[in-house]
Amino acid sequence: MSGVEESDDMMRCAACGITGADDIKLKKCNACKSVRYCGVKCQKDHRPQHKRACKKRAAELRDELLFKQPESSHYGDCPICCLPLSLDEKKSTMMACCSKIICTGCAHANAIRELERKIEQKCPFCRHPPPKSQAEARKNNMKRFEANDPAAIFQMGARRYSEGDFDGAFEYWTKAAELGNSVAHNNLSILYRDGKGVEKDKKKELHHLEEAAIGGHPDARHNLGCLENRDGRRARAVKHWIIAAKLGDDDSLETLKDAFGKGYVSKEDFAATLRGHQAAVDATKSPQRDEAEAAWRLSSRVNELL
Repeated sequence: MSGVEESDDMMRCAACGITGADDIKLKKCNACKSVRYCGVKCQKDHRPQHKRACKKRAAELRDELLFKQPESSHYGDCPICCLPLSLDEKKSTMMACCSKIICTGCAHANAIRELERKIEQKCPFCRHPPPKSQAEARKNNMKRFEANDPAAIFQMGARRYSEGDFDGAFEYWTKAAELGNSVAHNNLSILYRDGKGVEKDKKKELHHLEEAAIGGHPDARHNLGCLENRDGRRARAVKHWIIAAKLGDDDSLETLKDAFGKGYVSKEDFAATLRGHQAAVDATKSPQRDEAEAAWRLSSRVNELL
């Protein structure tokens, strides 16, 4: 079928053939997006004929989305220096006042500036003074929660989880996931896997794992690869590990090294993945961040000697 013919078909109801007009609004099939209907009745009448093709196309569209290489990890960029944040959580910090994740380089540079100028300590992003107590930190977090900040909502869920309130964790993480928080999706997959706060559900576990992976979560992507490999779908597993490795994930790279040694990954794909992994790691580096890491190491050595 040509592109013109496809376009013509999309202008007609797939069931009755009526052409869309100002007074007749055709709506796409929500699953496959490949046909349109003039109403619910036509969609229901056409379902027996369309079901198989719809399911096939919907699966293809899902895979197109699932196996698309994300531009960055779920951490994104530091909002100050605009460089990608490292996957190493020790190299960034979340500010209690604004819920922004700041790289250690910017946090260190801000601390040095305040020290040299002898000025009041403030958040390097929003310039709000740091909380003076845990109670004030929680008050700030509640303000961000009320502003529908997904990071703050996720933190509320993490607090409930640490307290053993899995129902509460599920509620908050569900809301954060609906707002696009990939870590919340990943944690929801764990709740569904372990049956904490919800009944065990493999389908929902997989759904949230996929949503986290689509959002750039390397651990979720790596785990998806492991699940696919366990179920005998090695080609899909390799695709997941390649995507995660190109985001800078070391575990996926090590897994691919083993797969390459066994002949499951081509030389070209493995070489491209190595380059992609190195590029992702290099993109998170800067002189400012190197200076912060050197200062942290020096401080650690001093503390060890005391």
